[in-house]
Amino acid sequence: MSYAESRRRSSANGWLILLCAILGLMLAKDYWLEKRATHQERPVAPRADLAMNEQATIARFEEASPSVVYITSVRLERTRSFFGGLNIHKIPSGTGTGFIWNDQGHVVTNFHVIQGASEAQVTLSDQTVWDAKVVGAEPDKDIAVLKIDAPKSSLRPLQLGLSSDLRVGQSVLAIGNPFGLDQTLTTGVISGLGREIESVTQRPIQDVIQTDAAINPGNSGGPLLDSSGRLIGVNTAIYSPSGSSAGIGFAVPVDAVNRIVPQIIKYGRAIKPVLGIQLLSDAMARQQRINGIIIRDVAPGSGAADAGLEGLWADRRGNTMIGDVITGIEGQDVSDQNSLYRVLDRFKVGDEVTLTVVRPGSKPRDEQVILSPSSR
Repeated sequence: MSYAESRRRSSANGWLILLCAILGLMLAKDYWLEKRATHQERPVAPRADLAMNEQATIARFEEASPSVVYITSVRLERTRSFFGGLNIHKIPSGTGTGFIWNDQGHVVTNFHVIQGASEAQVTLSDQTVWDAKVVGAEPDKDIAVLKIDAPKSSLRPLQLGLSSDLRVGQSVLAIGNPFGLDQTLTTGVISGLGREIESVTQRPIQDVIQTDAAINPGNSGGPLLDSSGRLIGVNTAIYSPSGSSAGIGFAVPVDAVNRIVPQIIKYGRAIKPVLGIQLLSDAMARQQRINGIIIRDVAPGSGAADAGLEGLWADRRGNTMIGDVITGIEGQDVSDQNSLYRVLDRFKVGDEVTLTVVRPGSKPRDEQVILSPSSR
């Protein structure tokens, strides 16, 4: 091969190599551009305006949430040291929710949230923590009142509504601290009205509100609000085999709360209307095969005493004899204590009620009894 021909082949090979290099660079560029494009953040689509109901829910939450507090109850545990001394330990015994009642620092919650506690602490929405004093409670309605010495500027009382004019299907909001997750909002509707649940004292709580807004452990004592952000109930219980929300929650109606809380603040307890009698247990009445409520004792000076009601008495041989048995109140038949309390709940101190009573061997009679204030 001549020198000139060798030069031509070498030049051709050079051009071929250069062409391949350029083509490779072009392919590599396309590859890296494509790869880079697949790893870039996607563009964000513009958000449409929030729906009117969303805006309303957000507004109600932002207005009400500063009124909702986190409650930690503490019990004191006493143990003996190795050297015989007494050690006192503070043991957290439970958590729950509450809400600011007024600008004097009163906080409302459920009785079962602080039941058995020696102390309690209240955490406000600004995360400040305050020691709380238990003012009093009404266990029969699962309501308790605490007091903290926070400045008025930190206290945002909730607006009160009515529970007497609620309708099934109304929208509701629940704010609480389920499982310790503070300031949690859930929404739903009123699923039922006029429900009845059992309190921690096994007394019936009447006219309870049923809702499908999720209520879980830790929500107890928190507010149930209407669509205007007004308090309509105090969340108190759930119906669930698992212990978590199953779409059936209950709240004590605000009309009862607004009647009880001022009494607790003033007297340290609720002033309930009573007949002025003590009753034998329902089990004892059943053992005696009596269809009614046996009066055990009548308090001197009470409305029952003024009406001439009589409790148990002893004959000449010392045998205990049955006196009056209550079989009705205000025209309604009663066969156990809970059915009596359901009717009494509708009245206040000083009201007059008609009892239907009977003594063994006598005909039923009606007696008018003026309700007295409870002594404890």
